[in-house]
Amino acid sequence: MTSQSTAKTTAKTPTPDRIRRAPKVLLHDHLDGGLRPGTVVELARATGYQGLPETDADRLGVWFRQAADSGSLERYLETFSHTVGVMQTRDALVRVAAECAEDLAEDGVVYAEVRYAPEQHLEGGLSLEEVVEAVDEGFREGERRARDNGHRIRVGALLTAMRHAARSLEIAELANRYRDLGGGGVVGFDIAGAEAGYPPTRHLDAFEYLKRENNHFTIHAGEAFGLPSIWQALQWCGADRLGHGVRIIDDIQVHEDGTVKLGRLASYVRDKRIPLELCPSSNLQTGAADSYAEHPIGLLRRLHFRATVNTDNRLMSHTSMSREFEHLVDAFGYTLDDMQWFSVNAMKSAFIPFDERLAMINDVIKPGYAELKSEWLFQ
Repeated sequence: MTSQSTAKTTAKTPTPDRIRRAPKVLLHDHLDGGLRPGTVVELARATGYQGLPETDADRLGVWFRQAADSGSLERYLETFSHTVGVMQTRDALVRVAAECAEDLAEDGVVYAEVRYAPEQHLEGGLSLEEVVEAVDEGFREGERRARDNGHRIRVGALLTAMRHAARSLEIAELANRYRDLGGGGVVGFDIAGAEAGYPPTRHLDAFEYLKRENNHFTIHAGEAFGLPSIWQALQWCGADRLGHGVRIIDDIQVHEDGTVKLGRLASYVRDKRIPLELCPSSNLQTGAADSYAEHPIGLLRRLHFRATVNTDNRLMSHTSMSREFEHLVDAFGYTLDDMQWFSVNAMKSAFIPFDERLAMINDVIKPGYAELKSEWLFQ
């Protein structure tokens, strides 16, 4: 191998710095799962929230990671009671949303759809509308701060309804009212929460309403409950995307000789190019995979499913988009070309208008990766 070809090969293997600088697209990120530990401490002090297990920011960050890794569902859910607990005022919501946009932009994310459940932020007396407007104000402020720091990001919101509650139609109507909010606004709808016992079909009225309004929605499905959850989300509810969807692997057989056979549901998902919002680190915590090397994303990438890479809950999983890609580069030997493939997949699957998606792909994402891949010429 010549020195020139060696340089090309080395340049295509992304270093942590190149991964961070690469333009990335994030479709599945929870606002209440991505707070800075220091912000949690300061907001608890400002709002009078008394429940924190630690009041030192560093120790609190460790506690969040250990609780999320504990294997205990109760401890995992407790982590969100603390973050949501300090997000009950307008100022808190503006701050958390602004810092979210800043942190993502610093990590090289150029487009993000961040989800949250407005119904979980009413304990301080805010209305649903006030919650949405505060979060939107924060996202726009975060975008401005990012620009001041030399970064570009666009953030849209997904309004989430809790699947164990009975407010999904109300939240869907809220999402529809705020879909044209200036600057970014609400780009879609989601349902989240425990899958077992709370099938998406319980919320058919919300999904039927959104379809009549020509609006977009994703559904948390195929994270814990498996193929029935995915089938209902798609064939009964009409989801545009699958939140997680990792359990589609249960409908794929890999034979000893390496050949692969897709079941009818897996074939449908691939053929229809239904986006999978895969969250590797989160999936390891919930037991969907035992290691990054064994995560289904490797096979799904090889089989050309519409796979995307996401963070889910950055605080609880101690992760970022860059860290997710670092793990995948280590596990599967992915190059900048693979990163671009995942990023373009995600941008194609975003809930903003087609012409804007196309411009992001052609004018931001592809040029960004081309520049990174050409750096070997100047070494």
